Amino acid sequence: MILHCVFCTFRSDTDKTARQTILKDLAAFSGTLDGVVGFDHGPNADYEGKSPQVTDGFVIRFHDREALATYADHPTHKALGARLCDLCNGGADGIMVVDLVTDD
Repeated sequence: MILHCVFCTFRSDTDKTARQTILKDLAAFSGTLDGVVGFDHGPNADYEGKSPQVTDGFVIRFHDREALATYADHPTHKALGARLCDLCNGGADGIMVVDLVTDD
């Protein structure tokens, strides 16, 4: 399984509705693809004080690398990704992606 972890630093002028809408749209799209096991998203609580710059994030659980590649190459993903970049500080620089490979 691959945990595709995406951490966003939304611009200060990006309102809550816009943040929620893009994350819900990504969740809805992910749910249409084979090999997607789950999608979770939410605001960063930063309980340990280690990531104050991150405002929100999401994790998509993929069955395997092939499912992640299908997602990454999909035109809908590219369009949603462009929308997400437009909402973040510095565009794509306001997004960090970490792909964790798990034993599950």
